[in-house]
Amino acid sequence: MARFYAEAAASVDSRNGIVDKFAGDELVALFIPGFAGEDHAADAIEAALELLQRTGNDDAEAWLPVGAGVHLGKAYIGTVGEEEALDFTALGDPVNTAARLAGVAGAGEILVSEVAAAAAGLDTAGLETRSLDLRGRSEPLEAFVVGVVAQGAHMAPR
Repeated sequence: MARFYAEAAASVDSRNGIVDKFAGDELVALFIPGFAGEDHAADAIEAALELLQRTGNDDAEAWLPVGAGVHLGKAYIGTVGEEEALDFTALGDPVNTAARLAGVAGAGEILVSEVAAAAAGLDTAGLETRSLDLRGRSEPLEAFVVGVVAQGAHMAPR
């Protein structure tokens, strides 16, 4: 797990993201526009792609099968708790949705919501689209499947 944590943190840090927390084999990362910049959505996808590469999910010999989810929206960011039990975190639907996307992503896949793909300038031509029934959402969420070896997955020029 220490190796995964190091690789995941490096992937997030390289794109100006913030590691919110590690929970078992899961990472929650935030790409806040004020810190990550205007290209925060593209940076989140690129960090996820980098993580797939760093964990070997770009070939048949992944040392840790990893999938990821990327979603965009306004979340509540700040500290929760009291005194010694104080933690910085993000709360809200975008955080929950990203976690649920990650939870249904297969090894080597990144599930990117339509809103995140549009904000990132992701070229979605030729990408698989999935309509997902996610817990906590009344309507299915459309997501694009991006992977290290996915055909046609690239960002619009910045």
